[in-house]
Amino acid sequence: MRRIVGIVLAVLLIGGVVAAVVAGRDGQDKGTATKTVQGVIGSEKAEFFADPDVVKALAAKGYTVKTETSGSWAMEGLDLKGYDFAFPSSQAPADELADKYHAQKPLPRPFYSPLVVVAHRNAAEVLEKNGLATLDKATGTLNMSAYLKAAGQDRTWQELKGSDKYGELTGTLFIATTDPETSNSGALYLAAASYVADGGRVAADNAAVTRTAPLMHKLISVQGAQQSSTDATFRDFISGAGNPLVLAYESQVASLLVQGQEVGDLTVLYPDTTANSDHTVVPLTPEGRALGELLGTDPTLRKLAVRHGFRPQGASTEFTAATAAQTRYLNQKLTGVRQAPVPASKVLHEMALRARK
Repeated sequence: MRRIVGIVLAVLLIGGVVAAVVAGRDGQDKGTATKTVQGVIGSEKAEFFADPDVVKALAAKGYTVKTETSGSWAMEGLDLKGYDFAFPSSQAPADELADKYHAQKPLPRPFYSPLVVVAHRNAAEVLEKNGLATLDKATGTLNMSAYLKAAGQDRTWQELKGSDKYGELTGTLFIATTDPETSNSGALYLAAASYVADGGRVAADNAAVTRTAPLMHKLISVQGAQQSSTDATFRDFISGAGNPLVLAYESQVASLLVQGQEVGDLTVLYPDTTANSDHTVVPLTPEGRALGELLGTDPTLRKLAVRHGFRPQGASTEFTAATAAQTRYLNQKLTGVRQAPVPASKVLHEMALRARK
């Protein structure tokens, strides 16, 4: 039977639904593919696996890959029996899954992406006027200490200098994120914010979580209902809907730019303290491990990963070369950006739970 792109496999999640993306197009993966491997991936990688060129490159190496999407932290609640791999968006949920399914370490980490804040130009300029950001063309740096201080004081857009010119900038100042209990980006946001708020200390126990819990609660509760997919929040922003400040993966921005898509008045703010999303494969079968290693070593697949905005592990030149024309928006070398260590998964879970209460 011929395949149909976009079949949705309704798999019930804790608090959500797993959307299945079949990595292949009608008649395009028949060629040399000999092994079919199936996995659960973070939604931000769905377009990569659905790319016909990726399908072709995988088929040339003997693979047909079928994927279903899930929030990275929600993967722990799935029954992955019968799957070949899980592919969450960072190492913490990957380590949790590896322990649960006794996957051999080290785990393949083919590529990564830092977290950024996407902003409309008017919002970015107001942040700069108030010492919360510095701008350079269509990119800049978000001062996390200053932002967290403003958030802790419940500052509104109307209280910021220069906001009176923009009627759409109203209400409490906040960065829109995904649900930290189910989504990787939301959890990593708390990891970076708590690290800054606690004087550059990574949370290691409940006492550390307690010290920053009131602020973490403010950062999350002010948002109201949150989505479980970073892909959804980013698409809303690009379409002009939603909050003027939205947490995203750099890869989502870079993918649009590399492929020449229109981005309007987009400004990309790199938090001066952020967290990297290390996309990590959890092999559940030998075929899953082989695929994970292939994604990180095959030159064609690495090039295609860059086309989708990801930074391949171990070779920054691939990303900088591909995005050379996009330095107006991208901080290629991550100059002035500090990486916050990510707490152990148990601690991060508790932090997310306390933030949502």
